[in-house]
Amino acid sequence: MAPGAKKGILERLDAGEIVVGDGGFVFALEKRGYVKAGPWTPEAAAENPDAVRQLHREFLRAGSNVMQTFTFYASDDKLDNRGNIQRFTGQQINEAACDLAREVANEGDALVAGGVCQTPSYLSCKSETEVKAIFKKQLDVFVKKDVDFLIAEYFEHVEEAEWAIQVLKTTGKPVAATMCIGPEGDLNGVSPGDCAVRLVKAGAQIVGINCHFDPETCVKTVKMMKEGVKKAGLKAHYMIQPLAYHTPDCNHQGFIDLPEFPFSLEPRILTRWDMQKYAREAYNAGIRYIGGCCGFEPYHIRALAEELAPERGFLPLGSDKHGNWGSGLEMHTKPWVRARARRDYWENLKPASGRPFCPSMASPDGWGVTKGHADLMQQKEATSKEQLKALFDKANKTH
Repeated sequence: MAPGAKKGILERLDAGEIVVGDGGFVFALEKRGYVKAGPWTPEAAAENPDAVRQLHREFLRAGSNVMQTFTFYASDDKLDNRGNIQRFTGQQINEAACDLAREVANEGDALVAGGVCQTPSYLSCKSETEVKAIFKKQLDVFVKKDVDFLIAEYFEHVEEAEWAIQVLKTTGKPVAATMCIGPEGDLNGVSPGDCAVRLVKAGAQIVGINCHFDPETCVKTVKMMKEGVKKAGLKAHYMIQPLAYHTPDCNHQGFIDLPEFPFSLEPRILTRWDMQKYAREAYNAGIRYIGGCCGFEPYHIRALAEELAPERGFLPLGSDKHGNWGSGLEMHTKPWVRARARRDYWENLKPASGRPFCPSMASPDGWGVTKGHADLMQQKEATSKEQLKALFDKANKTH
């Protein structure tokens, strides 16, 4: 390796190093006013680059080793979907996202990962050739910008994930693949173990879970993936990037079926102490690429990095004015707050919600539809009033 060169993702994982991922750009930037809820497309990379750059920097400061390009749903078919008129082409968005990720990665010991995800074309039953062509357009940009490795993330159907991996691996760059599934498997009922085997056989060197479920559920699911890969006599590295929300009441489709999605999820947010517990559980499960997805803010990633500091050998820059486990509270003016400056206080606290009339659990809305169902056929036009009325009527009948 040349002097000053960074170790690649597989070099780090092969050496047993912990790789801390970043957090959830889509949700974080929606809250900040740069992303439209619903389409969830990443035009902010070209439209508001300062906002995206700043979030990258905050995750780097918090301890992230990976700057994932803000290219979630940046495929041409999604950018054109549901009347979400764009002022930028897919190529412009993907190129801007790569440039921003590289700029910030160069400010620290971070790698750039180019990411693709599930497509409206697959949901609408387009052919394998058509779906792969969508991935290829994004991949061309990643190759041009020379990202360090590639991620196929957020897949509900293992078949589509396989197609994505088959396209990505043609570059010769390392490929990671994560599915947004729980212990019940993908939406066609393929088990996590079988999904993992198929991902590895398709060419992914790193496999795991992202989004849709909380850390506890995701760790459980990755363990099932590990068992499947081992039973098949295969080898892989493992990664995990869960939600920052508690989801014990989710069905097999995850948090999108919760009635609070996406605008009332805050009561479910994990505390930084929950995050430290998650980081330790993931590490103990043999997972070495540990990060977050929707809901993860920089302070959550900092909590992961602080928990794993003994294994990594250092604290992140973002801990300089923080102090692990609240040690800075020792300087608080109130003695009863100073008394909270200890790990056992925060580890054992059961936070109150302050919402006396709210239930602790919800009933998911899942309508039991997936690829091929008429309700999921995608369209470029904005949803009409008549279509919305039919959806509202259906929703009312389910409650």
